Amino acid sequence: VYEGYGQTECTAGCTFTTPGDWTSGHVGAPLPCNLIKLKDVEELNYFASKGEGEICVKGPNVFKGYLKDEEKTAEALDQEGWLHTGDIGKWLPNGTLKIIDRKKHIFKLAQGEYIAPEKIENIYIRSDPVAQIYVHGDSLQAFLVGIVVPDSEVMPGWAKKRGFDGTYAELCKNKELQQAIMEDMVRLGKESGLHSFEQVKAIYIHSDMFSVQNGLLTPTLKAKRPELRDYFKKQIEELYSSISI
Repeated sequence: VYEGYGQTECTAGCTFTTPGDWTSGHVGAPLPCNLIKLKDVEELNYFASKGEGEICVKGPNVFKGYLKDEEKTAEALDQEGWLHTGDIGKWLPNGTLKIIDRKKHIFKLAQGEYIAPEKIENIYIRSDPVAQIYVHGDSLQAFLVGIVVPDSEVMPGWAKKRGFDGTYAELCKNKELQQAIMEDMVRLGKESGLHSFEQVKAIYIHSDMFSVQNGLLTPTLKAKRPELRDYFKKQIEELYSSISI
């Protein structure tokens, strides 16, 4: 199995793992057709001098712009021809690149802290009963909340070990189990070094998976964050009204 990294705007590949390299946790080295540099993202404390930053790509494989969309083109390409991908990368000692975060969905909380929700989601998804997670916050709120879709195969057994019985549908409505799942997520967050303001303070359990069919995932299975926010607007408002900090 080989891993790579790229975007449509780069004619697909930018990096690729090489034969004989059996290490994991990275997307390989830059392809000969392009250059890659990392750019400071100060608000998230990523600095190129430390080998971390936004991945920028330049080369003959990089596109010239979006058709009849100068504004979007200017956002993606700088004056020197570097494509700003919105992904955060880290150089490893062997010259390979590791994807560690996402820049484009960063937002501020009411007290001014920057939040990278996908970084938090990638930690919480390691909780055994969690199949999908959407972390929400905005500049009018002081804390984060989450929408969790449990793993329908794992959660019943996980719940039973903790004294919870019932069908999958019943378990999804169990407030005590909901609290147990959130505590497990927060535990993983602490172990991964999340700050207190990066931890969710309340979650809603949703029994149905996010999917392309229900409009909550893209065809490449990435979360459609604006659609998720609108779809769960009522539940998000209820979560915020239930917590006072």
